[in-house]
Amino acid sequence: MKKIGVLALQGAVREHSRSIKASGAEAVSVKRPADLSGLDALILPGGESTTMRRLIDRYGFMEPLRDFAASGKPMFGTCAGLILLAKEVVGYDEPHLGVMDVKVERNSFGRQIDSFEADLTLNGLDTPFNAVFIRAPHIVSVGPNTEILCEYDGRIVMARSGQFLGCSFHPELTDDHRITEYFISMVTAETMSVSI
Repeated sequence: MKKIGVLALQGAVREHSRSIKASGAEAVSVKRPADLSGLDALILPGGESTTMRRLIDRYGFMEPLRDFAASGKPMFGTCAGLILLAKEVVGYDEPHLGVMDVKVERNSFGRQIDSFEADLTLNGLDTPFNAVFIRAPHIVSVGPNTEILCEYDGRIVMARSGQFLGCSFHPELTDDHRITEYFISMVTAETMSVSI
């Protein structure tokens, strides 16, 4: 059984863990850097990116997270997690982790009061995915090797760059686990490519 970590500093940790278990993998709450050991992949949940960055710095997570990314293991960022992964954030001189080849803009769809749901057509899914957007960012542009998986209202809201997956919305807040299952399939593919 694959062990999928969820960075448990802020955000929808319980909901991601529920989705991981429903998708047939083991969920591990990552509360300190040592918890990254032995994981097959890691999810960076939504929340508030500035607060999450402060907590990452306070608990000494930055270098361990960069090392985890450098190891080739898949990482999935949702909402604020996408902002943490991005190589470039509009209005900021430096990125956070800076490992996913995308440029992201924060709060693209309005404030908390402007939260909404939308049925999205995602590459690889046969039927629409009902997505929850809460103070969501969007992907302004992608690098040459980054695959756009979904757009909404003319904006990129989901992409994959090698081992990194990111989306603007909160798939964990629904009972549709197909995106989590897709991420876990990335773990299996990564393991296969390493073992050959």
